[in-house]
Amino acid sequence: MTEARNRAALPARAGIGLRHPHLPEFLAAPQPAAWLEVHSENYLAPSGPRVAALERLRGDYPLSCHGVGLSLGSAEGLDRAHLARLRALYDRLEPELVSEHLAWSKAPDGVFLADLLPLPYIREALCAVVANVDLAQESLGRRLLVENPSTYLRFREADWDEAGFLTELVRRTGCGLLLDVNNLYVSAMNHGTDPLAPLDRLPLAAVEEIHVAGHARVAFSTGELLIDDHGSAVADPVWALLAATLARTGPKPVLVEWDTNIPALPVLLGEAERADAYLREANRAAG
Repeated sequence: MTEARNRAALPARAGIGLRHPHLPEFLAAPQPAAWLEVHSENYLAPSGPRVAALERLRGDYPLSCHGVGLSLGSAEGLDRAHLARLRALYDRLEPELVSEHLAWSKAPDGVFLADLLPLPYIREALCAVVANVDLAQESLGRRLLVENPSTYLRFREADWDEAGFLTELVRRTGCGLLLDVNNLYVSAMNHGTDPLAPLDRLPLAAVEEIHVAGHARVAFSTGELLIDDHGSAVADPVWALLAATLARTGPKPVLVEWDTNIPALPVLLGEAERADAYLREANRAAG
């Protein structure tokens, strides 16, 4: 793996996702956000007002770039043209962290799907993801954080559970983890398992960033399914899971994601302040 070029560590504070409706407020005056995260694919154009605005804000706020289109789980390998565009963006912005999802979104015919699809936790899939993460880290010149997905079904075949799969991925590639505790909760509720259990087996030393978000509940005749839609305030059980996570990891950068039904900026900043309260508690416990 190429030596990491991430600028520095993000502060162990709460950040928010920078979304277009809030951009005028950020450009007009400083906002009480400790750091910002953007979706990488929204800024791949080499010029234009959107990129110019982010470059201006980059001087005032630490930055994390979160990719959604690399398709790390693709058996056909990664799109090298996309890697090159990401490398150009990251060299331009020099974000503190870069991340991608443990998922696939590229069909064999080269068509990209508008979703993050799960992969089976089997040896063949691990070999493909390891090769893709190695290539990504080499091509990007940076350590990559890999995010645990939200899941809604289980494959019949499995050589590992999710915690075991991620542990092997970290061991073989040296990648870091972006631990999404909302995804942990959503997956556990959908599968009828304990959301705390993975914390005893995940490689928490590799966690460099944590996400929290809202989710939706969809009722069916046979039960209920939780959907990771990032469209509401963080639910109380997810806050409790964040507290349990920070008790094990110590203070880490925590991002509040809100990508649909985007609220007014003060509402989002209020969620970040609540996350900061959990971080202050983690700091007191660690001190």
